[in-house]
Amino acid sequence: MPSALPDGEPMPEDGALPRPALTGAAERPLGFYLHVPYCATRCGYCDFNTYTAGELRGPGGALASRETYAATLVEEIRLARKVLGDDPRPVRTVFVGGGTPTLLPAADLGRVLAALREEFGLAPGAEITTEANPETVDPRYLADLRAAGFNRVSFGMQSARRHVLKILDRTHTPGRPEACVAEARAAGFDHVNLDLIYGTPGESDDDWRASLEAATGAGPDHISAYALIVEEGTQLARRIRRGEIPMTDDDVHADRYLIAEEHLTAAGYSWYEVSNWATTEAARCRHNELYWTGADWWGAGPGAHSHVGGVRWWNVKHPAAYAQALAEGRSPGAGREVLAGEDRRVERILLELRLAAGCPLDLLAPAGARAAARALADGLLERGPYEAGRAVLTLRGRLLADAVVRDLVD
Repeated sequence: MPSALPDGEPMPEDGALPRPALTGAAERPLGFYLHVPYCATRCGYCDFNTYTAGELRGPGGALASRETYAATLVEEIRLARKVLGDDPRPVRTVFVGGGTPTLLPAADLGRVLAALREEFGLAPGAEITTEANPETVDPRYLADLRAAGFNRVSFGMQSARRHVLKILDRTHTPGRPEACVAEARAAGFDHVNLDLIYGTPGESDDDWRASLEAATGAGPDHISAYALIVEEGTQLARRIRRGEIPMTDDDVHADRYLIAEEHLTAAGYSWYEVSNWATTEAARCRHNELYWTGADWWGAGPGAHSHVGGVRWWNVKHPAAYAQALAEGRSPGAGREVLAGEDRRVERILLELRLAAGCPLDLLAPAGARAAARALADGLLERGPYEAGRAVLTLRGRLLADAVVRDLVD
């Protein structure tokens, strides 16, 4: 969850949604994102809405404590049930992110999942994911998660090289994420992801290849690889500004992406979103696909964002303010926006163009359609899908995805 919240109109105290938001809801998938805002230490590159224990001392610290957090999330799940009323949809996907969800006891994560099951029900074959820091789990913890109903786990690996992890302020030791994959498989997890980051200052092409080899060698069925973004206000940004470490340029990011695509394809992974590869269609992250295709999701937790039927809202950031609102029977929503038809059209292009399936050409306005024709001529879009009515990025197009999207949304 990014740390900054957008502007918007006030959220009703009871969290009520405009009636049109639930029109046709039964035809749309429903997912839940559950944000756990706690971290043992702060990674130097991270600007997510997270807090260490020291940052939560003082006024409101008791309200914001990890020990009571699961109960607070359950309260928001109950609020969601009231707001959505007689909406009959069971939950198709659950994603617990952070922060470090696995700083909570496995029993607490199971308790929150049980509340979703009780209030909404889980669809048959529902995808239930949690993120995990490799140093916060062991075989027993993973077995307890699996027994609670989790069937997918995502480990933050980032790199296999110690000096790269040090720049990122990651505390796990090289090799531990790969061991976690084996432990998760032994615990019975159906699907396992490893997250990687490329473009860290001081990382070489060989370092990146070593990370890819370690990740694929561990045998997860899903790998995410993200270019490092240096966010203002982070420790990494301050170090770069002081000249302690160099800034990585876009050309390096492009080279690393090409290395990733070559290695992952050779290892049996296929891209289905610009930054995500899976061994099979079943291994894809269905929760993220729900975001990318504009379905409905409720985001519970401090700073979490939600979207239902064209209404988007976001919660207050601080865990104490979040807990206080729910304790007083109020929605923790800080603001919301109702997306107009044009906003939703543009958002569909922004998100769907990143997918291997692409976006329908009939979403494009005349200027966007002309831009798509130019992108095809420039080798940025695949010709076969284009002739069938869809805009699908080529490999070169993926390298320039942001620029292509900007042209097509005109």
